[in-house]
Amino acid sequence: MTNTNVQNEQESAVLLNRRAQGVTEVVLNRPDKRNAFDDVIIQQLISAFTEVNADAETNVVILRSEGKHFSAGADLGWMRRMADNSQQENLDDSRQLARLMDCLNHLSKPVIGLVQGAAYGGAVGLAACCDIVIASETSSFCLSEVKLGLIPAVISPYVVRAIGERQARRYFISAEVFNAREAEQFGLVHIVCDDIDAMNARCDEMLKQLAQNGPEAMNAAKDLVFAVSQKPIDNTVIDDTAHRIADIRVGEEGQEGLSAFLNKRRANWIPESN
Repeated sequence: MTNTNVQNEQESAVLLNRRAQGVTEVVLNRPDKRNAFDDVIIQQLISAFTEVNADAETNVVILRSEGKHFSAGADLGWMRRMADNSQQENLDDSRQLARLMDCLNHLSKPVIGLVQGAAYGGAVGLAACCDIVIASETSSFCLSEVKLGLIPAVISPYVVRAIGERQARRYFISAEVFNAREAEQFGLVHIVCDDIDAMNARCDEMLKQLAQNGPEAMNAAKDLVFAVSQKPIDNTVIDDTAHRIADIRVGEEGQEGLSAFLNKRRANWIPESN
C-alpha cells in the first residue's frame, strides 16, 4: 500500500492511503487527541476530499480514523480560540465546516465511513454525510453541543436527513449518548459489527460488492438520490428521471454493462480478483 499525505506526514493530521483497485482512504490521524478537529484539520479534510474527488483512479473512498475513537468532535483549544473571536470571524470559520460537510456529502464517489469508539459533535455530521456507515458494537454517538451552550447548526441538515426529525428533536436537545444499535435503528449507521476487526472485514466485503458496479453508474445513482429526495413526484421529476436513464443507457459504461450482461461476460470495470 502506498501512503501519500495531504501535507508532510509529521505535520498532517489527515492522511491519504491509496489502496489497490481504485480505493482511497481518508484517515484522521490524531489518535492522541481522539481525532478531534480544528480549523487546520478541516482545511486538510477539504483538501483530501477535493483531491480524491478529482482522482480518476479512485472509485470508492473510505473515511476512517486511527486509534480508539472515530472523532471526539471539535478540539477544545479551537473552541476556546473561537470564543474570543468576533461574530464575523466565527461566521467565516463556520462556513469552512459547512464547506467540508457539503464536500463530503456530494463527493462523486461512494464513501464508506468506519466508526469505532466515540463519534461526538461534528463527527456525527461526518458519519451522516457518508453513503455507507459501518460501526463497531462499542461505538457511541452524541450531539453534545448544547452541553457547551451551543447548537449542532452546520451539521444539522445532514444529521436530520440521516436520523429523521423526531430523533433529532430529542438528541439535539438532550445531548444523550446513543449506542451503535440505536444509531442503526435511527438510520445513521447501516451495519454494526462485533469489533474493529469484524468492521474492517465487513468493509472489505463491501468493497468487493461495490467493485462489481460501474463507477460512473454509482456516481449517477448517488446524484439520483439527491435529485428525487423529498421532492413531489411531478412531471418535472418524472421527466428528469427519464432523461437520466436514457442518457446512461447510451453512454459508454452503460453500453459496456448491457453488453457484458447479454453476452454473459465480465464487465470491463470488474477486477480480475472479484
